[in-house]
Amino acid sequence: MPETIYDVVIIGSGPGGYTAAIRAGQFGLKTAMIEKDSALGGTCLQVGCIPTKAMLFSAELWDHLKEAKEYGIDLSSEPKINWTSVLSRKTKIVTKHTKGLEFLMRKNKVDVVSGWGRLTGPAKDGILSVEVAKTGAETRILKAKNVILATGSEARMIPGLQADSTILTNIEVLSLTSIPKTLVVVGAGAVGMEFASIFNSFGTEVTVLEMLPRVVPVEDEEISKELARIYRKRGITCYTSAKMDKVDKTKDGVSVTFTVDGKQQKLDAEKILIAVGRKPVTENVGLEKTKIKPDRGFIKINQWMQTDEPGIYAIGDIVIGTPQLAHVAMMEGIVAIAKIAGKTAKPINPLRIPNATYCHPEIGSVGLTEAKAREAGHELKVGKFPFTANSRASIVGSHDGFVKIVADAKHGEILGVHIIGPQATELIAEAVAAMELEATVEDLMFTIHAHPTLAEAMLDASNSVYGLSINV
Repeated sequence: MPETIYDVVIIGSGPGGYTAAIRAGQFGLKTAMIEKDSALGGTCLQVGCIPTKAMLFSAELWDHLKEAKEYGIDLSSEPKINWTSVLSRKTKIVTKHTKGLEFLMRKNKVDVVSGWGRLTGPAKDGILSVEVAKTGAETRILKAKNVILATGSEARMIPGLQADSTILTNIEVLSLTSIPKTLVVVGAGAVGMEFASIFNSFGTEVTVLEMLPRVVPVEDEEISKELARIYRKRGITCYTSAKMDKVDKTKDGVSVTFTVDGKQQKLDAEKILIAVGRKPVTENVGLEKTKIKPDRGFIKINQWMQTDEPGIYAIGDIVIGTPQLAHVAMMEGIVAIAKIAGKTAKPINPLRIPNATYCHPEIGSVGLTEAKAREAGHELKVGKFPFTANSRASIVGSHDGFVKIVADAKHGEILGVHIIGPQATELIAEAVAAMELEATVEDLMFTIHAHPTLAEAMLDASNSVYGLSINV
């Protein structure tokens, strides 16, 4: 039989990898996808976005049940948390979507290859070779005209610490056998604040340590202030500008020593979650045999996701300069495959990438913060509308937060939208679409929104840019 030469081989089956594989199949490209783990989906599906959001929904539902009488519901007995069932539901959701991916690979005629993929060097006569190693099996070689690196990332660990049943990363925290009574979260980014929210809802005493001056530091400063205020109200203690000095194991868990405002403090807890970011998985994938020169493990690409080595593309968490977000990886995969297939595509605009944090309240944002817009020299008009004045927010019992629109004063260009409040991660999609279509604040002001909806907050926020909000 003649040797198979693939149009594209994809290393990694996370959101970027599987999206690229499906799109390649849709375009009729002969495609193979290599995955080192036993299940498809990568970190996002197996131990990241999906299981975490499943637990967040259980936590949100539990918060509503605590206030059942407020909603006119008289429960016959005190509701109880069944932690085993919370984890079971999370696992069922992951399993369902893993099987869905397996079906989509078959549907789109993608060959799934199990093992660790490694580049072997530059193309020879236009053909690249990828070595696939699998424990207990012979190494095999796949031939391809193009290769996409989609190897993803893993949790960064503080030097000197090792993940175990007490010192947790995003992996271990998802399979705790019981709800901890106390938890220290190191890192106040999206991952840290989401798990702080989950366990606080379930009754854990949570303390967050953040080395930077504010929580969710990539967000607009007013968003950070509002989330810190709400977390204080929820009973979550947040220390910012906090330097962690050491972590000692104790018979009951851990003892954490940290410094804030020059004063050293000590905190004992049952568990500690390390959420200080993620590092790219690019070691041992053969980069040294190519022209690709990683920067702290990250890979440089052009607007079409092409690396310095002809025929090799990189997408997702390993790409330098783009946010480590599943939806970014997905679009990067689509762009790369379009380039390979000779189809029409648009380069990714970094200012049109939404951020989403699924804590309670949720955060959704896109574009420039107010501070960044001013730094860029824009003359601004800023509108802000609180959810306390939105009727649907009252109906669903979520009054905290606001919608903030940062606009250019001269032309009404929307430079950034920042939302904290109910369903913020859904509401931000309108802002992304508006900015992608180059809509102005005036366009939003004359866009009819259904009533009563949370989305009306966007309408009121756009009117508030010019001091014309109806509901405040």
